[in-house]
Amino acid sequence: MSDAPDKESKTEEATEQKIRDAVEKGNLPFSKEAPILASVLAFLLIAVFIATPGVAKLTFFLAELIDRPEDWQLNGSEDAGQLFQILTIAVGTALLPILVIIPLAGIAASVLQNAPVLVMERIRPQFSRISLAKGWSRIFGRSGQVEFLKSLFKLSAASLVVFFVFFKSNTLFTDAIATDPRALPEFIRENVIRLLAANAIAITLLAGFDIAWSRFHWRSELRMTKQEIKDEHKQSEGDPLVKARQRSLGRDRARRRMIASVPTATLVIANPTHFSVALRYQPAQDAAPVVVAKGQDLIALKIREIAEANNIPIFEDVQLARSLYKQMKVDQTIAPEFYKAVAELIQFINSRQRAIL
Repeated sequence: MSDAPDKESKTEEATEQKIRDAVEKGNLPFSKEAPILASVLAFLLIAVFIATPGVAKLTFFLAELIDRPEDWQLNGSEDAGQLFQILTIAVGTALLPILVIIPLAGIAASVLQNAPVLVMERIRPQFSRISLAKGWSRIFGRSGQVEFLKSLFKLSAASLVVFFVFFKSNTLFTDAIATDPRALPEFIRENVIRLLAANAIAITLLAGFDIAWSRFHWRSELRMTKQEIKDEHKQSEGDPLVKARQRSLGRDRARRRMIASVPTATLVIANPTHFSVALRYQPAQDAAPVVVAKGQDLIALKIREIAEANNIPIFEDVQLARSLYKQMKVDQTIAPEFYKAVAELIQFINSRQRAIL
């Protein structure tokens, strides 16, 4: 099936989480034309400010070499090696700005777009990179069409620049032939500067478009469907079904712990089957009676059953049981308004125990 419907359904802008994931995987917007522009501008700066002294030194050296050959001994391989070394140093010194500044300019243009980060995902072998179907879609897809238009623009711009610089004026080549040989390097430099300046203007327009396009295309590729946004929200906030299940399990565990605490109660106050509240009061441990368990309906009956099995006194007081159930929490000391009523029940229990003894 075609992926066009899927792309059409991606109508929502990418979330911050989606963008972070893309950045971590090395998926960043990148303009290929920006490094090319930086290299051309670097070459232009070299031609304007650096080439003249470098070429002058090289020209003087070569002139000395040609005009005074007797100064260079070539009696053996050592002399030839030494001459070759001197020539290499002279030519290398002249070409050094080109070999250093231009690559650095291209690297700087890439770094300014995105900070360099080692991403193993980018170098991991992927079948899609050698897939004919994927390659076909890249060539004839929207990205491929834009790349084709950029290449066509560069070819057209370069052709026009060469035509206007070199061929529109028919006197260029005749002027070059008529120029004094000593002035020929400067003549070539001036025309190279014209050529580079015209190309730099064309590439600046192309690079501006490419930078804007790369970011627009990157954003459009990261767009999400409404369902993807919902799924991401569920993952970040937690699936409601899972959270509900966790809450249910937590309540079950708390209920089991509560039921297990009933045998430690001092008394149970019931209403008679709807509510049950188990209270513990140990003067050495508790400043006031503490609710160790409470329940409604089936749980209330379970509390009463355990209390009866452990000979814990059960008092039926509809109003007191209902109030304690609604206002008090498990493991919480009862409120002062209940002190008097509960104290009377505890006093009754103590008096009955003394009577038995």
